[in-house]
Amino acid sequence: MAETQDPPLPAQPDPQDPSNPGTEPKRLRSRHVMMITLGGIIGASLFVGSGNVIRSVGPAAIISYLIGGLLVFLAMRMLGEMAAARPTIGSFMEYARVGLGNWAAYLVGWLYWYFWVGVLAYEAVLGGETLNSWFAFLPAWAWSLVLILIFIGTNAISVRTFGEVEFWLASIKVLAIVVFLGAGLLFALGLWPDAEISVSNLWDHGGFAPNGFGVALTGVALVIFSYFGTEIAVMAAAESEDPAKGIKQATSTVIWRILLFFVGAVLIITMVIPWDELPEPVNVAAAPFTKVFELLGLPGAAIIMQLVIFTAVISVLNSGLYSASRMFAALADQGFAPKFVARRSKNGVPLWALVASTSGAVIATIVNFAAPDSGVFDFIMNSAGLVALFVYVFISLTQMRLRQKMTAEEVAGLKLKMWLHPWLNILLFVAIAGVLGVMLSSESGRTQVWTSLLATVVLVAFWPLVRKNLKKRGTPQDATAIHDDANSERISEH
Repeated sequence: MAETQDPPLPAQPDPQDPSNPGTEPKRLRSRHVMMITLGGIIGASLFVGSGNVIRSVGPAAIISYLIGGLLVFLAMRMLGEMAAARPTIGSFMEYARVGLGNWAAYLVGWLYWYFWVGVLAYEAVLGGETLNSWFAFLPAWAWSLVLILIFIGTNAISVRTFGEVEFWLASIKVLAIVVFLGAGLLFALGLWPDAEISVSNLWDHGGFAPNGFGVALTGVALVIFSYFGTEIAVMAAAESEDPAKGIKQATSTVIWRILLFFVGAVLIITMVIPWDELPEPVNVAAAPFTKVFELLGLPGAAIIMQLVIFTAVISVLNSGLYSASRMFAALADQGFAPKFVARRSKNGVPLWALVASTSGAVIATIVNFAAPDSGVFDFIMNSAGLVALFVYVFISLTQMRLRQKMTAEEVAGLKLKMWLHPWLNILLFVAIAGVLGVMLSSESGRTQVWTSLLATVVLVAFWPLVRKNLKKRGTPQDATAIHDDANSERISEH
């Protein structure tokens, strides 16, 4: 699948790209990008799933979330270096094409889209079941379809509408976390009414790492997927009023939101409630956030958390549809998907890509409700399990390759620069290999690995047909074939 590579392609105006001054779609404002950056990765995996991690690892889950967050931060910084130099909606798929070749863009783009199809189906099912528990006059599957239709609408109007909806949904999540962190800290320090200092819960119940620090390291494999979705902020920033500024803010603040929201939340939970007394989070009522709010004396804590988690679910639906449709349209732009998928509305929304992305989620949702024992839904979810690791590997490889092609002057002119290049890239590779090793050591992890590899093999099998179609359409097979004079331009000037 390898192709001969030449120096990277400078940024070229894209007539369909909303970041191109030649078009006038409604773009995202800085507050939209900021809130997408802050709330983009906050979901049920934090509100509920953190309970499973803490129950397995103990208070040392703090280390698991910290290491996982560090790996994601490194990948985001690498992506930020490329995106600040060349803002594009296709994001890492486009950079993979420029740096590694069409085969890499094809593979990572389709895997990423496939991942979001699975996530959209999962969130639609979860949202439908939640609404059915509140309003039983419609079956859960019908509620799921209603939710999908609603968020097709919010995304179809304009990118500004998507941003506005996501701004308010993310605001609710962020507010819930801020209240949780502030009140939980006061409780742990004994400054809350009827509370006693409980910081010692970090070490009183079998120690900080009751199951060993090795388990804390294996916990990284559980938490790293919770962070996947941070790249949406970079994609959204490319459609903002000031792409370069938005991308720099998104990639520079990711570490602080990881530390504050994820690591901070786990720290509060383990200080307030002994890790070995946390119930299994089989539902919202047993979620660690709910239990902390109950200790604070918050009336209706379970109902409040159910509303917050439902908000998180529909927020993922909204942002997932945005991300999937933009990636699908970018695939079509490059000839990796049917050409009609790339068509945009006058507001710059890829409507066909939006509907096509939703169709996959609808099919998966119906299959889950109509034939829950068929295993189709489980296969879709499991086969997308490794996509996060694949994406991080491609981001790191691409950034290394583009740096190799740059002169010292170009490197010095970068608006956002990765530190200690290429040593932190190598560290990321080693860490990802470690996470993969941990996954192979468990039955559920092995299922995700093998099903993900199967989905990847299917894509690889179709690559010769796609490459043949690219040649037939006259699509360049390497970056500099597009413009013979590309070598005279510099990526850092854009």
